Amino acid sequence: MLTPSRVSLVAIFVSLLLVFSTSVHVENLNLKKGVTYDGRSLIINGKRELLFSGSIHYPRVPPEMWSDIIKKAKAGGLNVIQTCVFWNVHEPVQGQFNFGGNYNLTKFIRMIGDNGMFATLRVGPFIEAEWSLGGFPFWLREVPNITFRTDNPPFKYHMKKFTKMIIDMMKEENLYASQGGPIILSQIENEYNAVEDALKESGTRYVQWAGTMAVGLKTGVPWVMSTQKDAPDPVINTCNGRTCGDTFPGPNKPNKPVLWTENWTAQYRVFGDPPSQRTAEDLAYSVARFFSKNGTLINYYMYYGGTNYGRSTSSFVTARYYDEAPIDEYGLLREPKWGHLRDLHSALKLCKKALLLGTTSVEILGPYLEARIYEEPKSGSCAAFLINNHSRMSQTATFRGTKYYLPQHSISILPDCKTVVYNTQTMSAQHSSRNYQKSEIANKNLKWEIYKDDIPNRDESLIKEKVPRELWSLTKDTTDYLWYTTSIEMDGTDLPFRKGVLPVLEVANLGHFMHVFVNGEYVASGHGTNIEKSFVLRKPITLKAGINIISLLGGTIGLPDTGDYLERRYAGVRSVAIQGLNLGTLDLTNNGWSHQVGLEGEKLRVYTLEGSHSVKWKQADSTRGAITWYKTYFDEPEGNNQLAIELATMSKGMVWINGKSSGRYWVSYHSSLGKPSQSVYHIPRAFVKPRNNLLVLFEEMGGNIDGVEILITHRNTICSFIDEHHPARVSKWKKEDSFIQTVVADAKKSATLMCADYKEIVKVDFASYGNPFGACGNYILGNCSAPNTMKIVEQYCMGKNRCAVPFDRVLFDR
Repeated sequence: MLTPSRVSLVAIFVSLLLVFSTSVHVENLNLKKGVTYDGRSLIINGKRELLFSGSIHYPRVPPEMWSDIIKKAKAGGLNVIQTCVFWNVHEPVQGQFNFGGNYNLTKFIRMIGDNGMFATLRVGPFIEAEWSLGGFPFWLREVPNITFRTDNPPFKYHMKKFTKMIIDMMKEENLYASQGGPIILSQIENEYNAVEDALKESGTRYVQWAGTMAVGLKTGVPWVMSTQKDAPDPVINTCNGRTCGDTFPGPNKPNKPVLWTENWTAQYRVFGDPPSQRTAEDLAYSVARFFSKNGTLINYYMYYGGTNYGRSTSSFVTARYYDEAPIDEYGLLREPKWGHLRDLHSALKLCKKALLLGTTSVEILGPYLEARIYEEPKSGSCAAFLINNHSRMSQTATFRGTKYYLPQHSISILPDCKTVVYNTQTMSAQHSSRNYQKSEIANKNLKWEIYKDDIPNRDESLIKEKVPRELWSLTKDTTDYLWYTTSIEMDGTDLPFRKGVLPVLEVANLGHFMHVFVNGEYVASGHGTNIEKSFVLRKPITLKAGINIISLLGGTIGLPDTGDYLERRYAGVRSVAIQGLNLGTLDLTNNGWSHQVGLEGEKLRVYTLEGSHSVKWKQADSTRGAITWYKTYFDEPEGNNQLAIELATMSKGMVWINGKSSGRYWVSYHSSLGKPSQSVYHIPRAFVKPRNNLLVLFEEMGGNIDGVEILITHRNTICSFIDEHHPARVSKWKKEDSFIQTVVADAKKSATLMCADYKEIVKVDFASYGNPFGACGNYILGNCSAPNTMKIVEQYCMGKNRCAVPFDRVLFDR
């Protein structure tokens, strides 16, 4: 017997939340297994399909969460999951492969099929995806005479070798649709048009070679190239972006279907970014627009973004990835986006026969108003999209003798050309608000210990050069960090005589960040930005008569993932000088430099249980020390919700739980709004055991460790909003013999709210039948509201897992 948990209902106007889908039989075109296509659609195992796809990346999700995320995607109306193949995690060292744990690609694809869904495989092997080096392994950079993504023999050799290995692996597991498996599409390359012009004729030849090479691997399913107008036959060129319904000119041949491989559900964030959002209404409008103009496949990038664990990101990208997607970073449904899109998919499925078999026409209904119509005379199927393109003004349109209210920038879907079952602007889906609460168990008696990492001595270094070396040439992407150390001898007469006047250290750095230490003391930090990685640090320093040691800890936040000549990007210290000395400016660039790759704590793996015993820890105090490791233990938090860690009082570094990294943090880098881009970091439940969990932080600049807290995350605040213009929920309709009918006797509007995980509604915080305003968790009464609203809502909802409150004026006027 399940014990109900508590859920607070913050606001209710009137809404409904139900999972619903429908399908329409389409006559088989053939009985052969596999995937073909024509100018109308993909044909899968002999059937035309409308395809609703979402990107979910297996390395960004612990395997323990895969099943839950896939099931939630299916419940949201998807029938396809798209994933990239991440070359650098599968072959981190040339010839050494890893397909276990988070990287078990075949298990992930098989799980998609086991859930009755199709899969799209973005083989790449260049994937971009805000992933380090666009998915390429670092060793590929060091292949002699290589130039990435062009008609270059060394690159083509390694690219083809890896691509063929992945395809053969999928074939061996019978994962292609032609073998009875779930994979219906494969993608080669990604958005190559962005670099093709820079690579000129060599780039054009490469595109033709890549497409031909992929087709020659004979998967039995089509290949696609995103945004590639010159994709060679039979490869399908597809669209990426936010508005492909308006910007995509169409495939490069009339016998290819209209496919949208990336519809961005928000925007990934980099450190220094303000919050990124894309409304559910705008996203729904873009999808409806695309299907109204012959589109038959839409892929949401991302449908679940997940977490960039460890050092996996491209330059400056945060650990949290596409948290504004329909499923948030913690695997919770982001409402209303998830529910509004689910309802859209249901509405489009009601139009399936007309969209796949009908002929199209367009009627202009007035300024900014149009109808896009699909009719199939043989069966009598008809579907219409009524579109108001005005971004600010609602309008009334007359279509086939009936008047229809169309909110601004919206599309109404009529599966029988008569009945509105969905409008992109009027959401019936419930809303939710994510909350964090401090765990009582995990934060009980946290006892922090510290270990100070070593600042290297110049004489101990094994890598000595006259000038500072380029960072990546030494680190080989095994660490973010490279120490640069030099020494200078000062005579008392060299230093400024006047009180309050100090010499100034000037360091030009190619990126991404740097911390300065003089004679073992932390002095300052500097960093670039995602747009301009290089920077110049100028800082007054205190020197002494005699030998002075200058140590610079250079570092990067991921390798680049976009642009041409990725193999020729550079980072680290470029030049060093001291200004303001009595002898003038002293250039230290050629002074002789020692280099040390990485930190001592990294080499000793002090973030693991075994490695933590290899150094001496001491009790933490109130000092905010730089290059410091922090360690504590905690017990598993109460409940079964996903977990997080609050790091707002720290500066920059990385966090590990039981030896597993939750990614880089950088809370001292504020956006233009004066806040960090991310201060709360995901701890998957899968990382945690019942007792004595090892929590380790590495802090680069210093922070207040006492402010670090373990949090429990949930979406127990649910809300609903509806007005007189909302259509009845799409789940109340079905289509039989080309006619739209109600599933229930009465298709009136009502508010249905549903709690996740068998929870119950225990409190109604706000309710109004009137004109309130605000957002979920922060609604405010307007100037009119039925006084008995709260009482009515409580009668319908209290103590229930789900409830439906009728949109009935008589009920509220009593």
